[in-house]
Amino acid sequence: MNENGLVVGINERPKSIGKWIILSLQHVFAMFGATVLVPILTGLPISVALVASGIGTLTYITVTKAKVPVYLGSSFAYIMAISLASTQSGVGAAYWGLVLVGLIYAVVAIIIHFVGKNWLDILLPPVVIGPMIMIIGLGLAPVAIGQAGLSPNSADGFFAFLATDWRNPLIAIFTFLVTIIVNLFFKGFMKIIPFIIGIVSGYILSMILGVVDITTVFSGSALSVPAFNFIWSYSPNFTALLMFAPIAFVTIAEHIGDHTVLGEICEKDFLKDPGLDKTLLGDGIATALSAMIGGPANTTYGENTGVVAMTKVGSVYVTGLAAVFAIILGFISPINEFIASIPAPVMGGISMVLFGLIAVNGLRVLVKHKVDVSKMRNLIIIATMMVFGLGQAEIIINPAVSLSGMAFAAVVGIILNQFINLMERVLKIEQ
Repeated sequence: MNENGLVVGINERPKSIGKWIILSLQHVFAMFGATVLVPILTGLPISVALVASGIGTLTYITVTKAKVPVYLGSSFAYIMAISLASTQSGVGAAYWGLVLVGLIYAVVAIIIHFVGKNWLDILLPPVVIGPMIMIIGLGLAPVAIGQAGLSPNSADGFFAFLATDWRNPLIAIFTFLVTIIVNLFFKGFMKIIPFIIGIVSGYILSMILGVVDITTVFSGSALSVPAFNFIWSYSPNFTALLMFAPIAFVTIAEHIGDHTVLGEICEKDFLKDPGLDKTLLGDGIATALSAMIGGPANTTYGENTGVVAMTKVGSVYVTGLAAVFAIILGFISPINEFIASIPAPVMGGISMVLFGLIAVNGLRVLVKHKVDVSKMRNLIIIATMMVFGLGQAEIIINPAVSLSGMAFAAVVGIILNQFINLMERVLKIEQ
């Protein structure tokens, strides 16, 4: 065990090549479903999204000097903007819009570099950060429950459909139980690969119950070149500028929240070392590079953060090799199709663990920093953020952009905390 509570440290390699490969594959399984869903919803090539995810993660690791075990996957925040831009002005406008997002990240990173980071402690005290993290995890909870087939009244047609088959909840609960049993009661290397074991066990049960037919997975060709759409094939088109720019500032807020979560798990302050300027720059360059080859925007993935939280494996070598695997997957059809064939309830069972762990880390922040919840000011801030974040409050900025979820709650929390601080100083009230 390292001094920061990790089984495998941030700059530490797993002890054997075999263990290294398995730990990295665990991250690939965790990110795959969400990463390919974004291109499916937007009409972008799936294989390119996988390659872009890998390139983006390696780019991020390079920019941050291998100090943060982050994995970057396809961002859901830009789905509507990509779809609208592609419909109204052609897919080229969407790609140029995403390049602009990368440039906005870079500009903000440069400003932070020269202005400094001390303002973060003022804007984001533990009483604000804790609820932010909780909202990230709890806000994703409906996705896990929907995938598990336990949401018959869901507004999402797919989730409601999954709930009509008794096999889906059974598979999800079985996968969930296997995962937590492995993590809690197994020893040695098995203890740190609970998601691999859980997914394999859930997949086998799915085959037994007839939910998945593996014979259809390997019916295609072995190798295929991703359908890259290089940005220089399109003339510069900034008609979607006002559609993409506001989203960048929303995802910057999410970026801060995700890195705060991971920092708590690894007992490191990543916003100060390597610094928010470098993490933002890495994320921005990754998004711009993805757009340049025809992929979606990149973002830090909560699923992979959850893997780090449960396994205590925070090695950049592990996330880096996972990125290499993602690039390879973009070229190897059968493996790509095999991972894509993992039934939703299997991932639902896994996600129930992953997202729950993220939420609990928000509580950990409040406890660790001894936030006094007997003080009404703190209770009001926490309660208000939770209501806005989990109540799906939303402000629509334009047809493609809205402020909602964790980003909305973060803005509310920051403003409310500063307002209360101001009122206390003005009225000279000691809370």
